[in-house]
Amino acid sequence: MAENRINRTETTREQKSHRKSWQRPELLPTPNEEPGYVFRWVRVSTQGQIDPTNVSSKLRQGWEPVKAADHPEITMVTIENEKFKDNIVIGGLMLCKIPQEAVDERNGYFEEQADAQIKSVDNNLMRENDPRMPLFNDRQSKVTFGKGNN
Repeated sequence: MAENRINRTETTREQKSHRKSWQRPELLPTPNEEPGYVFRWVRVSTQGQIDPTNVSSKLRQGWEPVKAADHPEITMVTIENEKFKDNIVIGGLMLCKIPQEAVDERNGYFEEQADAQIKSVDNNLMRENDPRMPLFNDRQSKVTFGKGNN
């Protein structure tokens, strides 16, 4: 009886391939990740008009244009401007990258700015505050559970 059996490795089952469901296509492709870098699309032009102020501002902040040769997975590259012919430019946006440390420093700077603004507003309100009619309470919340009838 064992002689009539067919080895499992020699038989294959017919597999049905499931059709992939439709998804909305991305407007801008996502490049493959590079460790230690953050990517961003920077405006180069709007309605056919070049925007050199925006590009130079981003370059001064540390953003570097990404070369098309470095990311061959992005195939929808169109040359819209001779100045950026070696870079990835799609729809007036150029792909740029910056080291993660620079992004963290920038975020820290703006967090400090926001904290300083909040403290300034709080100090201004506290100057006008009267104990008989307080303008606001401290930024604290209290959580209670149940009815509290004990």
